[in-house]
Amino acid sequence: MQVMKWSALALAVTAGTTQLAFASAQSESKGFVEDSSFDVLNKNYFLHRDFRNNGAGNGGSADDQNYRQEWAHGITALYESGFTVGTVGFGVDAHGMLGIKLDSGRGTTGTGLLPIDSDGRAEDEYSQAGGAVKVRVSNTTLKYGNLMPTAPVFATGTARLFPGTAEGFQVLSSEIEGLNIDAGHFTSIRDGSLSTNRDGEITLAFAGSIDAQSVDYLGGSYAINENLSVSLYGSELEDIWRQYYSNVNYNIPLSDSQALNFDFNIYRTNDEGSALAGDIDNTTWSLATAYSIGAHKITLAHQQVHGDEPMDYISMDGGNYGDSIFLNNSVQYSDFNAPGEKSWQLRYDLDMATFGVPGLSFMARYITGSDVDGTDADPTGAYAGAYGNDGKEWERDLEVKYVVQEGAAKDLSIRVRHATWRSNNDMSLNYSGGSSALDEVRVITEYPLDIL
Repeated sequence: MQVMKWSALALAVTAGTTQLAFASAQSESKGFVEDSSFDVLNKNYFLHRDFRNNGAGNGGSADDQNYRQEWAHGITALYESGFTVGTVGFGVDAHGMLGIKLDSGRGTTGTGLLPIDSDGRAEDEYSQAGGAVKVRVSNTTLKYGNLMPTAPVFATGTARLFPGTAEGFQVLSSEIEGLNIDAGHFTSIRDGSLSTNRDGEITLAFAGSIDAQSVDYLGGSYAINENLSVSLYGSELEDIWRQYYSNVNYNIPLSDSQALNFDFNIYRTNDEGSALAGDIDNTTWSLATAYSIGAHKITLAHQQVHGDEPMDYISMDGGNYGDSIFLNNSVQYSDFNAPGEKSWQLRYDLDMATFGVPGLSFMARYITGSDVDGTDADPTGAYAGAYGNDGKEWERDLEVKYVVQEGAAKDLSIRVRHATWRSNNDMSLNYSGGSSALDEVRVITEYPLDIL
């Protein structure tokens, strides 16, 4: 699996030509209005972070803020038109977002839920809107505008009140059964919860605000059969890096109530062009094995970073709010992606449907990382001096979630997440504001409504 790059994708395309094209989505189009959908999501979000040893976190002053706490409500309206009838179909997508502050103080801002004004206070409310035009031929769609890509090398964040968006082009194609192609060219990215600026910089989670002019990617996934799938992506972040990603997911049914799953992910990143972040030569991989029996699932994962710099990824507004990291040990707070880091995870999931309570689930996991050494990073690059030579960290996450199964509140979900993170002084403390200890609580309620 090492950097198979485009050869594996070419093989997948060749193999799939014998089962070419199932039904054309465009030929089955009912029309611009007839296939339209309009959804509204109400999202209520409370976030509390306690930096236990006087760290502010995410750019604040470590001298005056030990914890951050905010509560906000967000309303996201998403309209997606159908496509006009014909060989070539045309359509539009549009979204609008309204965020309302429910609780925040000048000394507790900075959770990433609310934008902050010039006086250091959270905005009482904020809004934004965007849209895209789209064209479809057969099973291939071209979109341009404000989009929400989900590729493992470029994915806008979904961890806060609103999803992030990116400005650019995207092509999605599924002409061959089992093969999905995704390509994009983007020139800006915007965090939906922190910025109303459509021209937000394409930055990095750990290198900070290094402004890339554009990002391009191409890749896809191929389902070999119902239990085995592979994916492969390549991207270029202009004058910063070229990054490749691959995944293999294999599920082995053992019985009606038992299964074994293997999930392997690997990234390869090298500096490119002007190398604005410095020299980068990084290979990072993770392997997770999960055993399911009835209501229970136990997962064991191992992750390793090979390189003198962290396995960095595209983010928004200079913070680690992006989702462009598909590694098994990238969890609630830490990504366990420091230079040279080796980490292990043990996770347990419980689905209470088996015990007569459908919609209720529990999760607990523990991750420990060690052998961090960033002392050989490029001395003129963005990661110089960020890590010591014997970094260690651990994180414990607990989660309970309930989804209403029927009635007027059907699909209403309530999720409570708790994280505890600790590290030593050789870890990078940039993303924890100088703190080596953090306790965090998130309470997230979501209520989706299908209007059309």
